[in-house]
Amino acid sequence: MRVLRLNLAQLRCFESLSIVPSAGLNLLLGANGSGKTSVLEALFLLSHGRSFRPGGSKALIRRGQEECTVYAELDTVGHTHRLGLARSAHGWRARIDAQSVPRLSDLLVHCAAICVEPGSHGVLTGPAEGRRRFMDWGVFHVEHTFLEIWQSYQRCLLQRNFLLRTNGDSTQLDVWEQGMANAAQWLDGQRHAYLGRLRVRLLEHLARWLPELGEPTLNYQRGWASDASLIEVLAVHRMRDREQGYTRQGPHRADWLLGFEHAPERHQLSRGQTKLAALACLLAQFDVFRELRATTPLLLLDDLSAELDAAHLDQVMTYLQSSGAQTWITGTDFPQRWQPGMRVFHVEHGVLRA
Repeated sequence: MRVLRLNLAQLRCFESLSIVPSAGLNLLLGANGSGKTSVLEALFLLSHGRSFRPGGSKALIRRGQEECTVYAELDTVGHTHRLGLARSAHGWRARIDAQSVPRLSDLLVHCAAICVEPGSHGVLTGPAEGRRRFMDWGVFHVEHTFLEIWQSYQRCLLQRNFLLRTNGDSTQLDVWEQGMANAAQWLDGQRHAYLGRLRVRLLEHLARWLPELGEPTLNYQRGWASDASLIEVLAVHRMRDREQGYTRQGPHRADWLLGFEHAPERHQLSRGQTKLAALACLLAQFDVFRELRATTPLLLLDDLSAELDAAHLDQVMTYLQSSGAQTWITGTDFPQRWQPGMRVFHVEHGVLRA
């Protein structure tokens, strides 16, 4: 998977931008606030339908404008698609090959990007929601029915929570709980299988980058008691859930945890070790995507040289050069030894030049 052309309009500090990248390594150099991260953000939007930066969707639109747009010509295993995404006060609009699509997910399935940025360590240190999102993004690109089944589960969950809060009829609760249980069984199986594949690749990266921490462990928590079906758990906890007004167990509470032989608790890792462990998770996700889809997702690495020491930067760059992926790297500066072979762009005050 590679971008042949990327166009931006009224996004962040860019009035307009058009870039024809290399199929391999692309380096965006510029001072802080110059706009280089916004280029990565645009690609991330096409893959995730949201930004990896704080501030919400409204912050994407250039000040004084009503709408921002991202357009990319994307080559995937010999097929070229033209993807367009616009954001205004009224929401998102998406187009594929000049045709409007009703759902944002119809566009997202065509573009896959994995992003390593200064906040990526949150996948390990942040709330469980971020780890579920990480896991489910991987499943979504393996099983395209994932979104439909997840949405079905969410509809049933919302109905159950409404009935819990309003002291609804038990017969109605039976119906929605059965719907939850049916979806949960499939979701749990797909998540478990995906993390099993991820674990193999993750151990390889961790053994190379963090050998001092000993044997890693990756534990999946499906969100309810492992020795019972969800329908049984919901029935047992119905009275307590009525008191609380919401459903306390199910796939919406799933999580996964990474531990190490010599640092079983997350707080025992240094900041540098946490960043390397998070990077290993994301590159393991890249490896699994490549194996299952026979193509590579885009790799986006924001301020990479500032996040890694020299030795680990060398290791990561060696990996990137052999990955076959189209890679986009930003930085205020970058070691000269890695620049040969890269296509280098300079960004200054919302203007880009090769």
